[in-house]
Amino acid sequence: MSSCEENFSTAFGIVCDLVEIEILKSAEPAQKKRKRSKRSVWVRPWITRRKMYGFSTTLLSETREEDPKSFRNFLRMSPEKFDELLILVKPYLTKNDTTFREAIPVKLKLEVVLAYLATGCSFGMLEACFRVPKPTISQFLVPVLQTISTVLKKNLQVPSTAEEWRVVMEGFNSKWNFPNCYGALDGKHVRIQCPPCSNSNYYNYKGFFSTILFALVDANYKFIYVDIGKNGRVNDASIFRECSLKKGIENGTIRFPKGGVLVGDDAFPLSHYMMKPYAHHGSLTEGEIIFNYRLSRARRVVENAFGILVSRFRILTRPIDLVPQKVDEIVKTVCCLHNWLRQTSPSTYFPFGCVDHEDLESCSIIPGTWRNEISEMQPMQASSSRNYTKDAAAIRNSYKDHFMGPGAVEWQWKHLNRQ
Repeated sequence: MSSCEENFSTAFGIVCDLVEIEILKSAEPAQKKRKRSKRSVWVRPWITRRKMYGFSTTLLSETREEDPKSFRNFLRMSPEKFDELLILVKPYLTKNDTTFREAIPVKLKLEVVLAYLATGCSFGMLEACFRVPKPTISQFLVPVLQTISTVLKKNLQVPSTAEEWRVVMEGFNSKWNFPNCYGALDGKHVRIQCPPCSNSNYYNYKGFFSTILFALVDANYKFIYVDIGKNGRVNDASIFRECSLKKGIENGTIRFPKGGVLVGDDAFPLSHYMMKPYAHHGSLTEGEIIFNYRLSRARRVVENAFGILVSRFRILTRPIDLVPQKVDEIVKTVCCLHNWLRQTSPSTYFPFGCVDHEDLESCSIIPGTWRNEISEMQPMQASSSRNYTKDAAAIRNSYKDHFMGPGAVEWQWKHLNRQ
């Protein structure tokens, strides 16, 4: 074949290919491009009637004047405490009106966020009640949470002076008969929806997705240290090993008293500053039974603190459908609110009977009312580690001997008789 014929053949083949492509294109069904529909209104008409019919104007205003108890049940604080919190956050959340729209008042933002924390309602329900669009709620939720945490942060701080630690120690000694104790430690799972692209990182041993609230609590059910946001697969011992509290105790930055101890459950490793129960391998001696009983009385405060937190802030009773970073802000905020309300209005936030009580005559536990209300916050997975030093074992044995001797209380023998 001549070069002229080869060129013609090549050109003819290219033309045929182009024709075939055009035929195939014409045979394909025409795909209509999605056109974004034009917005008919800037704000839905029923939203614009917020000032007349929204919860802030109607229900909350009515209950504030006529039924303060219902107001407190809805927002978890009295009208007076709400006003106090509003004054604290207002300078940080106030926005200016624009030529297009009015800024949402700080009072309304605070009401929406507190209602969300207190009831666990969905954004759709909050939109219907307060007449604030869901995207708007999502936009101001985190700034409001962060502002509350900031203005109340002084209510959630690790003791840093000898006097502050002494107050904690005296509380455990006088209320729970556990000397030289500086806090009860525990962790709880907070249910969340499966985070995107997280695989099984947040899937815990209980069979659901969670993030962890790890806390140290004083004798008055107040959080004095929190570590928030570890994924649900981690156990208590692992969190404690990596947390800033342990590092602060060991390097002396938080001035943890020498010879002081924390109390925890089986999830923690025994050490010279961490006391845990004697393991139930075989039969326990009388001294070991008494030690476990006395330790459980002191450790119960952290369990009750978690229970009250969840029963008051119902957002924690259901899987939270937000990304983990926002869940962390929620948990931090409710801990700050818990401490603030515990300190400033204990009679309304902590009514009698809400926490466990012990009948010293029968040595039985009377469950707090929170146990009848919630069951969602699950305990942490126990650590399999049983390694501890001889010094740690000696310290625990010295407590055992003290509780059987000069530190004995008369009702502990009734507990021994019930075993």
